[in-house]
Amino acid sequence: MSNNTLLNTTGPRHEQTFPVFNPLELEILRGFGKLVQFRDREPILKAGQKSRGLFVILDGHAAVQVKNIFGQVTPIAEYGPGGFIGETGNLSGRTALVDGHAEGETQALLIEPDRLRSLLIANAEIGERIMRALILRRVNLIEGATVGPTIIGPEDHHDVVRLQGFFRRNGHPFVSIDPSSDEDAAELLKRSQTQPTALPLVILADGTILENPTSEQIGSILGMMSEPSRNHYDVAVVGAGPSGLSTAVYAASEGLTVAVCDARSFGGQAGASARIENYFGFPTGISGFALTARAYSQAQKFGAEMMIPTEIKSLDCRRPQGYFVLKTAEGHDVRARSIVLASGAYYRRPDIAGLKDLEGRGVWYWASPIEANLCKDQDIYLVGGGNSAGQAVVYLASHARSVQMLVRGESLAASMSSYLIDRIQSAPNVTIHYNTEIDRLESDGSGLAGLSLVDRTTGRKRHANTRNLFLFIGADPATGWLAGCGVSLDQAGFVTTGASEISPASQELETSVHGVFAIGDVRSGSTKRVGAAIGEGAQVVAALHRFLSLQPASVA
Repeated sequence: MSNNTLLNTTGPRHEQTFPVFNPLELEILRGFGKLVQFRDREPILKAGQKSRGLFVILDGHAAVQVKNIFGQVTPIAEYGPGGFIGETGNLSGRTALVDGHAEGETQALLIEPDRLRSLLIANAEIGERIMRALILRRVNLIEGATVGPTIIGPEDHHDVVRLQGFFRRNGHPFVSIDPSSDEDAAELLKRSQTQPTALPLVILADGTILENPTSEQIGSILGMMSEPSRNHYDVAVVGAGPSGLSTAVYAASEGLTVAVCDARSFGGQAGASARIENYFGFPTGISGFALTARAYSQAQKFGAEMMIPTEIKSLDCRRPQGYFVLKTAEGHDVRARSIVLASGAYYRRPDIAGLKDLEGRGVWYWASPIEANLCKDQDIYLVGGGNSAGQAVVYLASHARSVQMLVRGESLAASMSSYLIDRIQSAPNVTIHYNTEIDRLESDGSGLAGLSLVDRTTGRKRHANTRNLFLFIGADPATGWLAGCGVSLDQAGFVTTGASEISPASQELETSVHGVFAIGDVRSGSTKRVGAAIGEGAQVVAALHRFLSLQPASVA
């Protein structure tokens, strides 16, 4: 039997993905785990069931495999002494994605999630090897597209795209099958007598079939949404974009107990950026998803508790028993000694009749691989003149036949970085239409069918055929849920911070409510850049320490 191999896969990072610990390292690991024994063929983990932790093989062998919804089994990896079974889900004890069993009598070391996090911090060298392997394995599972919930429905169905986006933005592996091109899926639908109106289906590892589930339903079933594990936290962060994740990493690494809530996914708007080329330390660029996914794992490494997707409905600033209270849409209370508002902003929607009905049916606010695949060899239109729009144009131009860029002004220079302007102007299939905006959307009943465009200088209108429109026209602050808690907003709805007549002693990032801080895009006057958001996330931790050090002991 081979030892610690990913079957049918080779590559330069194979040894990093499947490291093997030597006897001395195994002795160190013993201090963080407990011995467990498995008989031949006995299950070690089962897809769909909560993960117990990391399994380090001490003696014997183990095999990991995945079984699809049609009963076909695909080997994933085999492990011998010194190897370990696990991926990033083990950091938080989420459900297993694969099946694993012993091959012969096998002895292993079980390192449970809390002890795993302690190990990652206590031993930097071993922790680095484990962390890198966990991340690489999760990437392999995502890219392999053979593991996770199975979506069955037409590739261009708006709810298929919605579910694919949900899984991708949360870094969760999934399988997507179009029954029009897959005979097995078509036969499954026929046998189950599924009506077209019930599509898409989502089939889970235990055989559960969900008809067009909401993101909240999926998140709850997969254990992504969780009740607070503590009675209270030192800090609760609302929003898991770059600023919120930065706060989570720095606060948790400095010993504060941290909860992070986000209604959609980690990464925020930055997570949708195909390539960020002006972020410090990444001269070749990095995708927004890759950057924020690393931060997401890093925050969990230090013990931050991620509750995603969890929508926060309100904030109670009366501080009963010394705690602020966040009310979730699921009816839970998240109590914390301090609050960090990092809720960012919502994509701005232009005032165009029928827009809402076409969202997800040809009108998009993201430019991820999912949307790009729908645009292959098509003529698409994009509205916007900022950096987000520029990054999207550059990315989509590599998939679409042509990208028609609509800009209200006469130039991009005032709103877009010069490197993006140069990249756009050099793209042979990108055309910029200045002083142009959308007058009307056209629908054929199933989705977007065309646009009516108007020249703002002449008033002349013209028709444009397209089935895909991308809107990147800025964002409005996500602050509606703060109504009634006393946090002051500016005229545009962004959170004001720093000293004011209402709160003359406030710290720079503190709001009008003592103990509530605001960072990132939601903060009035903030610089709308990923680097600035991450910097504020780190900066606010010092303010949190100052605030918490002056507070009396709270009553649990």
